[in-house]
Amino acid sequence: MIIVGVDAGGSKTRAVAWKDGEAVGQALGGAGAVRPGRALAAAGVIAEQARRVLANAGVLRAETLVVGAAGVGREVERRELGQALRGESVAERVVVVTDVELAEAAAFGDGPGIVLSAGTGSIAVGRDAAGESFRQGGYGWQMSDEGSGYAIGRLALVAVGRARDGRGEETSLTAELLRVQRCDGLDDLVRWSTTAAVGEVAALAAVVLSAASAGDPVAEGITAYAAGELTGLVATLAEQVTAPRPVPVALAGSLLGPGSPLRDRVLARLAGIPLVHAQQMPVDPLDGALHLAARGGRKFRLA
Repeated sequence: MIIVGVDAGGSKTRAVAWKDGEAVGQALGGAGAVRPGRALAAAGVIAEQARRVLANAGVLRAETLVVGAAGVGREVERRELGQALRGESVAERVVVVTDVELAEAAAFGDGPGIVLSAGTGSIAVGRDAAGESFRQGGYGWQMSDEGSGYAIGRLALVAVGRARDGRGEETSLTAELLRVQRCDGLDDLVRWSTTAAVGEVAALAAVVLSAASAGDPVAEGITAYAAGELTGLVATLAEQVTAPRPVPVALAGSLLGPGSPLRDRVLARLAGIPLVHAQQMPVDPLDGALHLAARGGRKFRLA
């Protein structure tokens, strides 16, 4: 049996193919998150990565394609992506869940727990012992995504502007943002920022976290603020997930991976919340694809 799992986020799309439970191919591509009205574009990115891993397995179609995609938290986008993926004919059956649901399956299977995910966007989801689900955040870059890559990147741009005006501290972020964007001066950076896509702004988070590790006080402040915002999502969610106590918490997403200074700060803050217990092991959302595929057809969210 060939199963393909895809984790489609706001900055990259990862895919793995398994044959009888053994990984036989991996692929990495561009952003596969779903934007309203753009499910076809996301499906094209996802299908391209699926075909790459299927080629490694020596087949044209999988029995099951499990996709965890950012942007499908609402039923209309979930349905549109499923329909578009069916049209790509890369699998006999298609399972569409959110990227954080994929991480939840990887971390806890069908059991209780909270997943905090931070990449381009951010969200926390939880499930109690009775199977009831809860969420905090994840309403997009305009309304939510606290502590996300986009939020951090935008705060960096604000900090650079304030430093230029003398309303904020001088910061190494000015030189670093000019360097990574290949800008000759602040005017060029302003010009770039006015047309930058969400993913491009979110990519600046790596610059901030690096500067924070090097001791820049402004970058450290932004990182601490982001950690507080992310921890706040979990703290509120823990009040809703009433069992078990303490609630296990897993971290997922590119900003909360091993070695990230943001991960370390979030773990330190979570240690101060009695209602939760943070897991130290990182979560690979693609592990959740195998779990969902093993459930059987009746429990699938079939597209």
